Amino acid sequence: MKEENRKYANEAYDIIKYASEKVGSRLPGSEGEREYADYMGDKLREIGIEPKKEEFAVSPRASIGGIPYAGWAGVILSALTYVAMSMSTVWFGMALGSIAVIIWLIFSVFLYKPWFDMFFKRKISQNVYGELLPEDGKYDYTIILSGHTDTSWNWKHSENAYKYRNNPVKGLIATFGKVGFGALCFFFIAGVSIFMSAFYLGRYVNAPWALNMAYTQSFNTFLIAMHFIPVITAIGSFFVIMWADPDPANASKGAMDNASGCAISYEVIKYFKENPEKMPKNCRIIDFNCGSEEAGLKGSIAFTSEHKGEAILNNAWNINIDSVADKDYFEVVIKDDWQFTRFDKDLEKMFKDTFNELGIESKSGGCIHNPVGGCDSTPMTKAGIKSVTFAAQNPILTYYYHTFRDTADRFEPETIGDGIDVVLGVIDKIAAFQEANGFNGPQK
Repeated sequence: MKEENRKYANEAYDIIKYASEKVGSRLPGSEGEREYADYMGDKLREIGIEPKKEEFAVSPRASIGGIPYAGWAGVILSALTYVAMSMSTVWFGMALGSIAVIIWLIFSVFLYKPWFDMFFKRKISQNVYGELLPEDGKYDYTIILSGHTDTSWNWKHSENAYKYRNNPVKGLIATFGKVGFGALCFFFIAGVSIFMSAFYLGRYVNAPWALNMAYTQSFNTFLIAMHFIPVITAIGSFFVIMWADPDPANASKGAMDNASGCAISYEVIKYFKENPEKMPKNCRIIDFNCGSEEAGLKGSIAFTSEHKGEAILNNAWNINIDSVADKDYFEVVIKDDWQFTRFDKDLEKMFKDTFNELGIESKSGGCIHNPVGGCDSTPMTKAGIKSVTFAAQNPILTYYYHTFRDTADRFEPETIGDGIDVVLGVIDKIAAFQEANGFNGPQK
């Protein structure tokens, strides 16, 4: 960490401690999330930047927070199997329910589509942001520094792997073993429900394949096995129910994910506020505290929708900062695989060059894809903004990721200081690029 930035690193660490220790869990749409958003707004006000708040509706359990509902669906399907074995019409209702849950999982939980939000309880979340203009008030482009204010539900299986924190292999087996078994059980019983409804429909219309199957040895063996298998699928489905603890008191405290991102964004804009001579020429900088990222990127989607066609999104660069804590894993996230979104290649190169200049070495090679879920760079990229996500987080599922063990005492202000150095270095590169090339749009 550069010595000149030490005070900003220490201040950022104090913000992280306040968020995780004083505010605590900040689930999407919760009072905790609102309290922290207001706190970050007050911090902007302290340095003479008047914050703006934009509220939006969110259905927190319609996306990843609703995964336990799939587990309950598996338990119900498992129980109804015994009814359906003697009353075949029940299979049709089970099949329709299975198809509905699978479609919801694919589009809402995995792909973050809002199509099912109307069926879940809604709450109010908020985005809070402030802008720093050049001294003459004129600018040609905008750099948006973003971090999300909310935290995740506690992932019980990850937290339970805490006892294996010194043995990552056992931790991964303990976590993924339960989750994988549970997922397999749900999809199996759902698949059986769909298959059996198709079978009885085939018999009803005298389809040859269904009539012939009814007399095969393998099918009859399967029917016998179905007297025992639902017990197993019910047990496995309970592992899915346990995945995300619904109790807000047990939710992630969010020191790394993502008070660190909000704190670094704030300290960088404060740095330029206090050092106007270092402000990039003709550049506006925005500190964007984004709400409800854990509910399916709802804050960044709301922001880009609210300002579609407005100057705030024109000629704009976004450095999305999400989880800076693990000093051995500095990296630029260049793609959300599940969202089918590739982020900006110019920014990717700027981050990699900055890592090299600062002598930062990473066990992840300094560059990763986001293999599951998504980050706020996806809506920004889709809105025509050059964006990547900057992180310093072990990409392997760990006991502190999305658990109440995500606390500030796990990492050091020095790591936050390195993060500030990186962001400042990339901003210098954006300024040089902008002056030399202008804006050339997202490089996918």
